[in-house]
Formats: sequence, C-alpha cells, structure tokens
Amino acid sequence: MKPAVLLLLVLLAVAGLNRAHVQTSLRDLPGILPNLSRPANQSRIFYAVMFDAGSTGTRIHVYTFIQRDSEQLPVLDNEMFHSVKPGLSAYADSPETAGQTVGMLLKVARKTVPRLDWKTTPLVLRATAGLRLLPADKAQTLLDQVQHVFDESPFLVTDNCVSVMNDTNEGVLAWISVNFLTGHLNAKTKKTVGILDLGGGSTQITFLPKLRKTIESAPVGDYVARFDLLNSTYELYSHSYLGNGLMAARLATLGAEGLEGQVFQSTCLPNKFSDEWSFGGLSYRVSGDPNGQAGYKRCYQEVLKVVKGIHQPPELGNSHVFYAFSYYFDRAVDAGLIDGVHGGLLQVRSFKKRAKEVCNKMTKYPPISPFLCMDLTYITCLLKDGFGFKESTTLQLMKKVNNVEASWALGATFDHFHKLKIH
Repeated sequence: MKPAVLLLLVLLAVAGLNRAHVQTSLRDLPGILPNLSRPANQSRIFYAVMFDAGSTGTRIHVYTFIQRDSEQLPVLDNEMFHSVKPGLSAYADSPETAGQTVGMLLKVARKTVPRLDWKTTPLVLRATAGLRLLPADKAQTLLDQVQHVFDESPFLVTDNCVSVMNDTNEGVLAWISVNFLTGHLNAKTKKTVGILDLGGGSTQITFLPKLRKTIESAPVGDYVARFDLLNSTYELYSHSYLGNGLMAARLATLGAEGLEGQVFQSTCLPNKFSDEWSFGGLSYRVSGDPNGQAGYKRCYQEVLKVVKGIHQPPELGNSHVFYAFSYYFDRAVDAGLIDGVHGGLLQVRSFKKRAKEVCNKMTKYPPISPFLCMDLTYITCLLKDGFGFKESTTLQLMKKVNNVEASWALGATFDHFHKLKIH
C-alpha cells in the first residue's frame, strides 16, 4: 500500500476518536492540511513539533512531511527526536524550570525547521501520567509555564496546543502510530498489531479484538474505543492504567507513595543497598531487606499486589502480535535480552527467567542497576498476572519503527493537524 494511502487511513481513523463519527473526504482536505502554495509538479515540505511530557522525561518530536502531489496526502519523511530527564512533574514546586526545559528543547526545532517555515509549523505539547498524578492546580501551573514559552516562540501556536492527554487517547494514538509505521493499517484485512506501552507513571494495552466477548466482557468505563476507518468501524480494546507505570510501580512496591522521611525496604533490592531515589519531584530513602531476605519469589509476592485489579482480556494468547516499547524495551536491553538498536522478539518467559537470575544472584553479583530485579519481576508479573499473557507469548520489542520513535506522538500529530471537533 502506498504511504500516502496509509496516511489517509490514519487520518480518517483519528477523525473518529472518542466515539466521534466525522466524515472526511478528499475534497475536505484543503481546509484541514497546511496551505501549500507551490508550482505544479513540485514537492513541498512542511513540519510539525510534538512534545511528549511524560512522568520521567520530556521528549520533542520534529516531524518532516512531504506533499508531492496536490491530489495526494503528504507522507512522513523524517523525525528528529531528543529527550531530557526528569519529567515536568518533577518541577511541580518550581514551574519556571519546566518552562526553561521546554525552551531548551525548542532549540532542536529551531535547528531542524527552516526559519522560513517557523510561522507555519505548529507546536503541540501533550502531558501524560506525570501531570495526571499531580494536584490539578500544580499541573495547570506547569501547563501555563509551557504555554508562555510557546507564545514567546516564533512557531505556530493554536488553541488547545498545551494540555494533559486523555488517558484513553494515549493508547489509541500509540496503536495508530505503530500500525501506520509498520504498514498494518489495511481496511480490507484489518491485520493489525497490538501495542504495549510501559511508561513511568502509567501503562497502556491496545489491540483489535478477534472475539466479540472481549468487548462485551470489558469493564464499564474507558476500555473500548470506536472510530471510523473508511467504510468500517473499528472497536479497539484499549485501557490506560494510571499508577502502573514502572516508576509508579516501584513506589507501590516499596509502599512509599507520597511519603518521605523514612527508609523503605524491599526484598527486590540487594541486601546491602541503601540510597536515595527520586520520582515525581520527591526523594525516597530505600534499601534492601536488613534481615538478608531477597530473591525472586519474595520479590514476586511484593509486586503482585501492584497488578491486582488489572482486567484480563479473554484472548491474549498467541493469536495476536504485540509490539512492546518504552520501559519494556529499555529493561530488556538492560538485562541483555535484546539488541539495544534493533530490538527483537522475546517470549514472556524470557523476562521471567532473567528476573529469576538477577534476583537470586544479586547478593553475590549486584546488578548494574539496583532496581533491575524489581523492574524485571514487575514486568513479568504485569504481563502474566496483570494482563494474562501466556509465558509462551512472543512480543516484538522495539524502540523505533522505520527510524521513528514508537509512541503516541505521531498519532497525536495527525490528530492536531485535523483540529477535529471530538464529540
């Protein structure tokens, strides 16, 4: 399928997010896409800048699109990506620093986008779990700081360009991005891949069910996302679990959520380990178990309580292909399970096996990261006891697809280009 046709499918899909039913046709496009006046038969390049304000870092995506023909949609040509740590939520008590962080990242956009295109290049920031976990007033103050930086920039600033993303949209837009980049969006066959995204504060699972009972048995709430794709309606199983991201899971495992000033111990940490660890703008004193108890079994029981309450769809076997990214990818690399550039295929039991090795040997052979045992055990528990995957299920671990970061950012960019009225 041609890239332009794929992009059309994606744009039509975005048009129906959140149960909206928006009719989009080719004749509507001049009012939707940027106005690109150019000589006949000459390609034209335009750009978009998307900020992903996550719980552990802020990332900038500068996308380059090419429109080759007035009767075809543009295609994605390139992405410039850069990230910094910590996330904006770490600056809840010093919001001006959050603005400085965004201002620093804007230098990437200035260097990537030609000066003549600045005024027509939209700036967008979407915040995720990090800001969702903050009190509403502190989150809004951070957003106001970002808005001020945007307003002072030479780029295009539109209404609602700075906001906290709806948690359901996060999974759906990531699904759209990955399926677009992998070429799986096909209106005839609907052969798509599921996505597993593990952030710092939240985690998402999104896929196209093959069984009707998956939709019918889904809990009441934001578990089903419907949208129109050409002449078909897609029903995705999609949910975001706030508090089940990797860093938030560490807090819950340690029993340290929102608390400071005491030492939090865990059998998931090396016995002699003692240090400070920070997340979300707070610092915690953590250590291993003083009684010398450690290992995979004890650690598993600690993290098991964190995944209780996660719904298990009835069809997560080997019949679906899932792409897993973010901390799934990072920890698999840290554990030596996959290549750090190309990723690779990995069975769920591989996480379990490596978690056992790290946890049971960390007293004699401390891992590079003192949290590696806890993180690998949590990922194993999340996949098996949380979502209900079989140990034999194979996941595709990846960081980039066709040189583009695997995330919701590209889908969110399409969404913003359309400025659609979501019902």
